[in-house]
Amino acid sequence: MFENLSERLERSFKILKGQGRITEINVAETLKDVRKALLDADVNYKVAKTFTDEVKQKALGMNVLTSIQPGQLMIKVVHDELAALMGGKNEDLNLKSSPAVILMSGLQGSGKTTFSGKLANVLKTRKGKNPLLVACDVYRPAAIDQLKVVGESINVPVYTEEDQKNPIKIAQNAIAFAKKNKHDLVIIDTAGRLAVDEEMMKEITAIKKAVSPDEILFVVDAMTGQDAVNTAKEFNERLDFNGVVLTKLDGDTRGGAALSIRSVVNKPIKFIGTGEKMDAIDLFHPERMADRILGMGDIVSLVERAENEFDEAVARKLSKKIAKNQFDFNDFLEQIRQVQKMGNLKDLAQMIPGVGKALKNVDIDDNAFKPIEAIIYSMTPKERENPQLLNGSRRARIAAGSGTSIQEVNRLLKQMDDMRKMMKKFQSNPLKRR
Repeated sequence: MFENLSERLERSFKILKGQGRITEINVAETLKDVRKALLDADVNYKVAKTFTDEVKQKALGMNVLTSIQPGQLMIKVVHDELAALMGGKNEDLNLKSSPAVILMSGLQGSGKTTFSGKLANVLKTRKGKNPLLVACDVYRPAAIDQLKVVGESINVPVYTEEDQKNPIKIAQNAIAFAKKNKHDLVIIDTAGRLAVDEEMMKEITAIKKAVSPDEILFVVDAMTGQDAVNTAKEFNERLDFNGVVLTKLDGDTRGGAALSIRSVVNKPIKFIGTGEKMDAIDLFHPERMADRILGMGDIVSLVERAENEFDEAVARKLSKKIAKNQFDFNDFLEQIRQVQKMGNLKDLAQMIPGVGKALKNVDIDDNAFKPIEAIIYSMTPKERENPQLLNGSRRARIAAGSGTSIQEVNRLLKQMDDMRKMMKKFQSNPLKRR
């Protein structure tokens, strides 16, 4: 996500490297390159031009401190303007009603149905909501079945009416069902088309009028670039939606939709899809996204993701074992599971400042932990609890059982030994924890 744009912007800022001060000439040269980078990232032309004009005006109006290089100042101005371009601050959902009703809209193939499930899952696990998914796509073959599968995977009920072909009545009946069964959140998955058409717009407008949703979200595939922005504009003119959801931002996308859509429709981006798993969505934070575009990482989001997946009981148990120097391979395995729950490994690495750039051409396989897991699973319960028992013959047996080499087994044992020494040192020297 945004890799090419990040590289181009970095090259643009190098124009100012070594310059003693900011002048109209060197700013113009830099911003000409920035504008090209934005256009290549599929940013709307008017948005790119307005953006660079704003940056130029602010950069020329600022005094350059002797301790700050012109290039650093330009990065600061571009960062602030990028954040402003994408909305400035995060805007959350309005879920004050009970049940709160969220109406999903968008074209077919945008990821609407999957995102409905992801949103239900996140609001259930993180906000304590009791959601109900509603299948109002009565046209697409297997659309109802798809939502049922999604609902089952996250243990959220799906309201359907197999014999009813009127999505307006289905939506109304679903809300009545939700009230009766104490569901405080209703997410309505509507029909999409391959292109915007009058029939689809009339139908979803009628659903909106019938159920008076608290939130209308427009779901759009970020990989469609400028088409995404144009579609958003058409939907907004008819629906006046509350916010945008950008899916597939983890794919090979140039990012133009994320940078253009707020300016064109004047509606906030509320969520982004970051992967295929049912917890792979994030709140959209403009400042953090600006950080990532400029290669500054996103430590805050990384910490938040860790906190969301953090198991307090497991952590307390682990802390006691570390204090007694009893950290074993069962604990090692549990830590791997905690990391895996946080999402795609390369995406996590790119949130660390400087690491994303270093790993640009490195393929981090999400199966990287598989050999380690295989080695640990090939140990007996006693061996997992007592790594010191693993002599040469046991190591050979584990290597054969896990399909790995003795060298890989030895390497893992060395890592475990180093970790235990470090933890022991850490626990015995509390001053170092301050």
